[in-house]
Amino acid sequence: MMEERSASNNRSSKGKKEDLFHVLHKVPYGDSPYVRAKHAQLVVKDLEGAIVLFWKAINCGDKVDSALKDMAVVMKQLERSEEAIEAISSFRGLCSKQSQESLDNVLIDLYKKCGKIDEQIELLKRKLKLIYQGEAFNGKPTKTARSHGKKFQVSIKRETSRLLGNLGWAYMQKTNYMMAEVVYRKAQMIDPDCNKAYNLGLCLVKQAKFEEAQFILEAVLKGNLPGSDDSKSRKRAQDLLKELRSMLPPPQLSDLLGLDDEFIKGLERLVNEWGPIRSKRLPIFEEISSFRDQLAC
Repeated sequence: MMEERSASNNRSSKGKKEDLFHVLHKVPYGDSPYVRAKHAQLVVKDLEGAIVLFWKAINCGDKVDSALKDMAVVMKQLERSEEAIEAISSFRGLCSKQSQESLDNVLIDLYKKCGKIDEQIELLKRKLKLIYQGEAFNGKPTKTARSHGKKFQVSIKRETSRLLGNLGWAYMQKTNYMMAEVVYRKAQMIDPDCNKAYNLGLCLVKQAKFEEAQFILEAVLKGNLPGSDDSKSRKRAQDLLKELRSMLPPPQLSDLLGLDDEFIKGLERLVNEWGPIRSKRLPIFEEISSFRDQLAC
């Protein structure tokens, strides 16, 4: 009886250790190709071996949605982004409808990594079109996302702002600062944050809209936007604002005195009406007088 209880306790202890192992390493249970691929990726850190096993999982229909997405992420880590793009394009037809949005998000990162800006813009616009047509998130206002093994809720509002931020960045790479400004302004109207505000300020600087850019960057430094407490974001804003101020013209006397334009214009009209005080002598006598003064010196 004691031996049976001891054996039972050992099995229970072993089971708890295995559970803890899977939780810590975020590795699924089992011995399928996909499970072995995740073990190679997350535990052994054999990324090349993980890709081989992910391919095997895709070919045998084992968790194809996850296998294709995870394999593309690993390929990106190994600087094989072009191959990852080809893999998603070729095999996404095997994946469920629910997985297409997450595959698109991976593709956006891959296009960005490879410098395929036109493809990135086209995909972002297509995803935004699905949102305003009510087809994104399967028609729901939120969806459950996962990052680093943790689940969290994403609203359609925040997703729209994120996509617009990516689209603005893509237009900036094409030096289309006018379109980038329009897109960033829309993103800030929906879900403002410090990073997009900085990029908007940069777009305005590139278009020589210095005063508007200064106003936006100062808002970041005043802590008026979400994320303003991030030290890196504040440093970027400070550096750009310093550069911007070196481009601005020196302040006018009216600015220093706090006088308004109408008041200054009124003074100018008054002075013009009065005119400078002139001598009543003829010009020839003015010249002679000047010549005499020079001789005296």
